Amino acid sequence: MTERKATPASRHHALVELHESLDRRYRPEDVADLVLLALDGRLSRRERVVIGRAARHSSRGTAWFSSMSADYARPVGGARQVAAATRLFERSAEVDPDDPESLLEFAATMGRDIRWTPAGTDFLADRLDRSARDAAGLDLSKRQYNRRFRMLRRLAAKAGTLGVEQDKRRLLMVGVTGFGADIPQERFTADPVAACFVAYYTARRKVRREFSLSGRDNPFDEIASLLLARCGERTDWWMIAQVRATPDVLARLGGEERGRLLGQWSAVMRHSAGLLRDRWRPDTDRTQMIVRLGDDSTTWNNLAVAYNAARAGWLACLASMDALDLLDVACPGKAMRLMAGDLAAWHRDTGGGVDPGTAVWAALPLPWEVLDGTATCTRSDVHSACRAAGLDPELSGWTAPAPRRGVAVFRPTPELVHGVSVADPVWASLLRRAGVFSGRPVKPELAADARHGLAAGVVTGDLPERDTR
Repeated sequence: MTERKATPASRHHALVELHESLDRRYRPEDVADLVLLALDGRLSRRERVVIGRAARHSSRGTAWFSSMSADYARPVGGARQVAAATRLFERSAEVDPDDPESLLEFAATMGRDIRWTPAGTDFLADRLDRSARDAAGLDLSKRQYNRRFRMLRRLAAKAGTLGVEQDKRRLLMVGVTGFGADIPQERFTADPVAACFVAYYTARRKVRREFSLSGRDNPFDEIASLLLARCGERTDWWMIAQVRATPDVLARLGGEERGRLLGQWSAVMRHSAGLLRDRWRPDTDRTQMIVRLGDDSTTWNNLAVAYNAARAGWLACLASMDALDLLDVACPGKAMRLMAGDLAAWHRDTGGGVDPGTAVWAALPLPWEVLDGTATCTRSDVHSACRAAGLDPELSGWTAPAPRRGVAVFRPTPELVHGVSVADPVWASLLRRAGVFSGRPVKPELAADARHGLAAGVVTGDLPERDTR
């Protein structure tokens, strides 16, 4: 990779893009390339070499590309509905189509023309009959009135749906990055060293899961370690604590800051637990947690990731304040993810089994019941369930912050198709379009090309194979 000479402007632009990456899904390699630019002139030769090992795999400034999206799916705003309403009512009003509250205010403004309010959207009960329309001075036919009423109902429904989807995306981001996406740009760019650590570490946390029997790589790798080691007394440790709530980071905060962070994690934990409660199917086998027909496993797993991340942050803050004794009164457990049936079968066929944590989850009251006070679960209850499952309750993170793991060695981000590693991004694009590894039938028009790719050995990752002996 060609060495670039940075200017103050290019360093600032790199920091701005690093800030934008917090809310997206940049590969660690691409973030490392931006880090080299943002910290140009500050890094030692060894540091440039270590970061450069990742940056050389970057798609920035090279012909290499990835078939995987560099962003998380974003909810579609209400621009289409706003345009339709503007045409129908033949007037406009100020509105932000990506803001649910603004959409609802826009609907209420338009609704004044036909005496409609967001509180009265029932098509049978809330419409005005002919006499009521006449009394209100509405010079509209029944058909035209109904068209406008339906349009406003759709606008109100879109505002509600948009709010829910944005909330789900925010919780997903909290689950994978902590509160990194909420860091203001001005604060982020004011401390380039801390900013580079935050951007790289969150990029590592956002790397996709591989379809594998082994666990995930530790996101805290040699580059993250190097960048954190550059942080000193004048570093913005509060910013770093937004994405890494570990004892060494929390020890740098004051008591008030730790209390604020505790409140942030507690609020997310309760909110995500409430959403999990709304999606829980009581007939689910808690001892297996395998996806069944009708399960929205993506939403459940994203919410579970957010809840568990918030719970881990909450425990870390309690520990930093010497307040783990509070668990003697109430200790909500973790939330287990739903596992794909083929991956569960692969575990069984290779001599493995269900994650031991699943047995603990099944033995304890549901977390949201503990949090809302309808069930009791103490630290002693969790200890007993962990011992029965053969787990250490503290080392496994059930009643204390999980212990620090060793620093990982950087490895290039694999090109994945539904969790399966593929050697070439072009083949990965084709296999993804064909629906290979998706659990659904392969598209007939692409089946032959997909079979050719599979026969050519483009798949480099693990695939489940049943033991037929």
